[in-house]
Amino acid sequence: MVFRNCFVASGLIAFLTFGCSEGANSSAENTTQVVQESNVTQLFIEAKATQKAEDYFHQGNNLLDRQNYEDAIKAYDKAIAIKIESPEAWINRGIALTSLQRYQNALASYDRAIAIKPNKYEAWYNRGIALTSLQRYQDAFASYNRAIAIQPDKYEALINRGIALTKLHRYKDAIASYNRAIAIKQDLHQAYYNKACSYALQSNLELAIENLDKAIKLVPDKYKKLAKTDPDFSKVRSEKQFQELLQ
Repeated sequence: MVFRNCFVASGLIAFLTFGCSEGANSSAENTTQVVQESNVTQLFIEAKATQKAEDYFHQGNNLLDRQNYEDAIKAYDKAIAIKIESPEAWINRGIALTSLQRYQNALASYDRAIAIKPNKYEAWYNRGIALTSLQRYQDAFASYNRAIAIQPDKYEALINRGIALTKLHRYKDAIASYNRAIAIKQDLHQAYYNKACSYALQSNLELAIENLDKAIKLVPDKYKKLAKTDPDFSKVRSEKQFQELLQ
């Protein structure tokens, strides 16, 4: 089966804007002005810290893009040390950890993001990827469901939910998930290939070939090569029609 990769969060940390009012003559008004000036000083300090956190966050993103995962984690840790309530930093830290196959640590990072912002699609989606990698398919299925409830039009989550369902031998539900993804994006070759896998696992040669053919027409070299060794096709691989399709 074909898996959809991590979804990177790219949200920015907001800047603070502020200004000072004119001074006044009465003692009460002067007292108020002093408090305001004190608050403005604090806001400047906080704004400077926020800027520093944002700089570390962007540094982490650049390192993540370059697949320098260890250094990306260090940059995100610095951002989080300044601004701990940043779901984006926690999510991208989790993605770096996932890329290093440190799935348990990645889960903890995604869970921190969810604790801060429960309706963060990227956190639930990437959490599902980590859980799938740990072969915790029921938990992955639940995580993808949360992601889909937040953003129903994200075909990536629908594809990966289908994989979790296939691993749970819930083939009918898996195919329904792939079909929903295809309804969003009709040339979704990964969904056709994964549908073919689900049908093949049920020994349904006709529908396995029909969907594999669609995937091959969209990306010929990749899926011809992949289908030759993919264990999901072991029940139908010896069939003449299947062999002819891979010629």
